[in-house]
Amino acid sequence: MTSSGISKTYAVTGWRVGWAIAPSRRTNAIRKVHDFLTVGAAAPLQAAAAFALGFPDDYYRELAAAYAARRQAMLEALAEARMEFAAPDGAYYVMADITPFGFDDGTALASHLVLHHGLAVVPGSSFYPDAVGGLQRVRFSFPKRLETLAAARERLLAFASQARR
Repeated sequence: MTSSGISKTYAVTGWRVGWAIAPSRRTNAIRKVHDFLTVGAAAPLQAAAAFALGFPDDYYRELAAAYAARRQAMLEALAEARMEFAAPDGAYYVMADITPFGFDDGTALASHLVLHHGLAVVPGSSFYPDAVGGLQRVRFSFPKRLETLAAARERLLAFASQARR
């Protein structure tokens, strides 16, 4: 079975239009789950998704290049701030270790960053089945304009220069 959606590729995360491809023997179960767990996407959104699926190959090459540039900008900013992280292969998020900064957990750091530096991150504990696994992590997201990422870099470096090591 393969499932996918248009949310990330076409920058319409709120639309929640997607699909599943599976052998016919499995589609009955998929349809039943869909009927009980979701509401159908509005017809105009489905039509727009079908149109977008016909974009030329250049769209996808340009999209991949744009995300590669954004990813590189984010990774350079995190490295410059001396944060440890794992570079993503396909996502537009980066999880970073906050241990060197002396905060009790990612929630405390996230609050500090937004209140004192105008920089929003998500506590890592939100992404772990056992929240303890992500307590010393925060998630940075980079599907932004390069100018926005440059401003975020400056704010992150200001924070890092003031934080305890």
